[in-house]
Amino acid sequence: MTSQRTAWNLSAAGPVPGVPEAPAPATTVPAPSRAPSCENPDTLDTVVCRDPEQFAALAPEWRALHGRCRAATPFQSHSWLYSWWLSYGVPGRLRVILVRRGGRLVGAAPLMLTHRPLPVLVSLGGSISDFSDVLLDDSCAALAAGALAEGLRGAARGALVDLREVRPGAAAEQLYAAWEGPRRSLVDSVCLELPGVSMDALLRRVPGARARGVRARLRRLDALGVEERSVPAHEVPASVETLLRLHGLWWQGRGVTPEHLRPRFAEHLVRATREMVGNGEAELTEYRMDGRVMAADIMLLSADLAGGYLYGADPELRARKVDITAMLMRHDARHVVGTGRTVLSLLRGSEPYKLHWRPEPVTNQRLLLSPRALRPALGLYAAQVTGRALAAGVVRSRMTPVRVLRARLNTWQAKGVCRK
Repeated sequence: MTSQRTAWNLSAAGPVPGVPEAPAPATTVPAPSRAPSCENPDTLDTVVCRDPEQFAALAPEWRALHGRCRAATPFQSHSWLYSWWLSYGVPGRLRVILVRRGGRLVGAAPLMLTHRPLPVLVSLGGSISDFSDVLLDDSCAALAAGALAEGLRGAARGALVDLREVRPGAAAEQLYAAWEGPRRSLVDSVCLELPGVSMDALLRRVPGARARGVRARLRRLDALGVEERSVPAHEVPASVETLLRLHGLWWQGRGVTPEHLRPRFAEHLVRATREMVGNGEAELTEYRMDGRVMAADIMLLSADLAGGYLYGADPELRARKVDITAMLMRHDARHVVGTGRTVLSLLRGSEPYKLHWRPEPVTNQRLLLSPRALRPALGLYAAQVTGRALAAGVVRSRMTPVRVLRARLNTWQAKGVCRK
């Protein structure tokens, strides 16, 4: 670890005037927390952890900080991030900024150094994580954010900082507000969210005919004798192996995500899920018929949010007209209501089966930070990011009609309207 001792004054925690290219988002950045324990600024210890073994040893105090940061999602848990590092991290590139106050961990920014080709600090978790964020102790969030920003400036030096998939209301917004230097806030992915309510309440969100159809399919599930089983931590490795096999079979020929089929992803998912199930940060559920596992899914959990991360199902269920989405949604809604969580997230992507439930779109942010000396580089980097996003949107818009036509041809072929 490399260490620097910093004294941070709360009066410096706001945005810096005269930075026209990056106004602080007034509608999303929360007001600084002014808990009594943080009204008097004092000296904080800021440390940059570069050693994976020391990062591993942070697990207990990281877990405690995660619990004190209400905005944290499951993707900021130590179990998820450290497992991701073991599968995807690049040796020598770990950069975890830590802030302690009176010996207690009150702030953390889990990052890794990359070259694109400029040096850029990016969030641990990568593209397989739907949200990224920093952690700030709710009891002194403004104080911790200021110290974290100062520590990050020291760690960045000749590098930009690129925080992707920042959920509205995230702790990273306070870091962004405290940053004394050039910054940009861009639009990132769209996630879909439902309120943490019962299945009956969710069905009231959809049109009457569709709701009646879902209820009928749920009765069919019960008639078929589908049983749910929560998998204990010690059985997670075998169950995840089954889930990934079923995931590949279910999505075969329909655009399966290639990364989900790779060994490094399987290794990460086994490690992270086993620990998160043991800590109450995840639930792995099997759905059985006649003693056979016919489907399985992983739901990741944090204080306020539950998110359905990955599922797999035997294609035989499709032939038997089993509504997989309704089956998973009923289970997830029951769990959210039973644990008092307020958000059931469908995570990234706007697939049609998600839209049937009339979810609320939530747009993640991409927060870019830069030392003052790299202001021109930040402008170029932001322009490249925006250009790539626009190009990807054009490609998607052009491919959509092709997909629609292909689906129609498949339907016509099945009905014998045209030949293959």
